[in-house]
Amino acid sequence: MNHPQFLQQGDRVAIVATARKVSRQEMTPAIRLLQSWGLQVVEPNGLYNECHQMAGNDSQRAQMLQQALDDDSIRAVFCARGGYGTVRIIDRIDFTRFVHRPKWVVGYSDVTVLHSHIARQWGIPTMHAIMPINIPDDAVQTDYPAIHSLHDALFGTTLSYQLSAPCQIGNAGNATAPIVGGNLSILYSLLGSNSDIDTTGKILMIEDLDEYLYHIDRMIMALKRAGRLERLRGLIVGEMSDMHDNTVPFGSTAEEIVWDAVQEYDYPVCFHAKFGHIGTENLTLPMGIESTLNVSNDGSAHLVVDLHK
Repeated sequence: MNHPQFLQQGDRVAIVATARKVSRQEMTPAIRLLQSWGLQVVEPNGLYNECHQMAGNDSQRAQMLQQALDDDSIRAVFCARGGYGTVRIIDRIDFTRFVHRPKWVVGYSDVTVLHSHIARQWGIPTMHAIMPINIPDDAVQTDYPAIHSLHDALFGTTLSYQLSAPCQIGNAGNATAPIVGGNLSILYSLLGSNSDIDTTGKILMIEDLDEYLYHIDRMIMALKRAGRLERLRGLIVGEMSDMHDNTVPFGSTAEEIVWDAVQEYDYPVCFHAKFGHIGTENLTLPMGIESTLNVSNDGSAHLVVDLHK
């Protein structure tokens, strides 16, 4: 595997905006945090562009990402925030130089487009993690789980998580495999494209935000019918945050919808793992690196990611 190198003090890292627009004020806490880790932070031209909701037009955002990926002096690329827009530029990006000299691509939510595309095409690890927009003002002084885990992952420390508390649904078992996945809505939107994930023999992680329950069911059924849930080694369901229902209730929670779709399979399944739209609780999850998932009989789960395998 062509593996990005772990960071060291003095390394240059870039913040790019591939989707929704950001301001310098919003990025300041993250810049201050990364500098406190001994990193040199690059704010590329165009980072604070605006084009309606997005951080500049498609061409401008693609150029910003392309320059960061091509610059050999930059060791990690942090996506500033999610929202929507990365899928509009993914086919404009030339990954040739990145494939030969990979670097960490960091983010979640809409950044699932990049995680999935890079995993499907080249199998290069990336990091599903908190983004600069989520970094609070007191991040340098406070030991937040998401930030602590991001530092450990970037600098090459093996991760060991107690993922979830006991749960009434789920499958017990053990699995060792690379992790793929991310935001369920994005994964659903990528089905059938050249960015569609390959889940065979993998541990899949899914999470989502601000969706109607019937749409969670629609997306899960689409993944199931496309064969993405059948040949897994394991399933980690992160937080399904701020779900909505109709006037006539759907009748199941988001977690129950997922469980109904996968309970026929015999791989381990856990729920309420600390991944997703949960701010400073959103643990870093290296994607594409062999990890070991253990789900106990009571539904609680533990995950170990050995970054040096």
